Amino acid sequence: MEAKKQISGRDEQQGNPGGDYHVPVLLQEAIEALKIHPSGVYVDCTFGGGGHSKAILERLGPAGKLVAFDQDPDARNNIPDDPRVLFVPHNFRHLTRFLKLHQIGQVDGVLADLGVSSHQFDEPERGFSTRFEGPLDMRMDPAQQVTAAFVLQTYSESKLHKMFELYGEVTNAKTLAAAIVAQRNQCTFQTIQQLKQALQGIVKGNPHKYYAQVFQALRIEVNDELNVLKELLEQLPGVLKKGGRAALISFHSLEDRLVKIFFKQGSFQEEIYNPYTTGKPENLFRILTKKPIEPGPEELKRNPRSRSARMRVAEKI
Repeated sequence: MEAKKQISGRDEQQGNPGGDYHVPVLLQEAIEALKIHPSGVYVDCTFGGGGHSKAILERLGPAGKLVAFDQDPDARNNIPDDPRVLFVPHNFRHLTRFLKLHQIGQVDGVLADLGVSSHQFDEPERGFSTRFEGPLDMRMDPAQQVTAAFVLQTYSESKLHKMFELYGEVTNAKTLAAAIVAQRNQCTFQTIQQLKQALQGIVKGNPHKYYAQVFQALRIEVNDELNVLKELLEQLPGVLKKGGRAALISFHSLEDRLVKIFFKQGSFQEEIYNPYTTGKPENLFRILTKKPIEPGPEELKRNPRSRSARMRVAEKI
């Protein structure tokens, strides 16, 4: 497992500088990485405030096309009036399905800025932030049924333990799970404050970091984030043209590790040494980033939330 310093996601404790819907992270680096052709077709898997999409459109000519995915209804308010844009109001795990539905073959590039947008963090009623009082929701798609409150109220102690340990890297995950099960027999977990009060006695280390780890685990579970990312990665070889590029920006080590492994070997299976085989599996990608690209000093100063961002780029062979 890679360093835990990335675990706080988009550093939601910092607030949103400037109050924008979402400040696009590694903007210039991502656009340069995609090597945009004016007549090409590109996919922005996480449209959000449209920052990355706008930069892509500036590089596209009249014949170019941008397909933008976002399951959050709020993102629809940011769609530009541009005939080159096709907006898909669904999760990017359905990438191939919707490209086929709109009769789009292979594309020239795919960009994904993973995680939670600044807008989602800064809306108390969405329940993503530990800074506000609000419902324990955390759904990126408000239409789905599972909420953070549902997870806390219904999951078994062992399932909660594994969730906090794996998705949040919480050091006392077993104690945390036991405390939640004991507390929920006396009161329901419906609000952020109710959860924080219930956990006061077991917080280890910095409370802000601890709650961020707990919230990250819940958010990943509610939105099935790691499985969604795996599904996206597995679709890339089929949707990208030869020479097409994928640029994925992650915000914690769990995501980054999945991207790194898939770009390297085209699957998530552990490589097992077999002395009776003479060849290696065919590489699907040429890795363009030996180490992930990180924000520079100017971006970190301008947007503190970017500090955990890591971008990996690969080209289909």
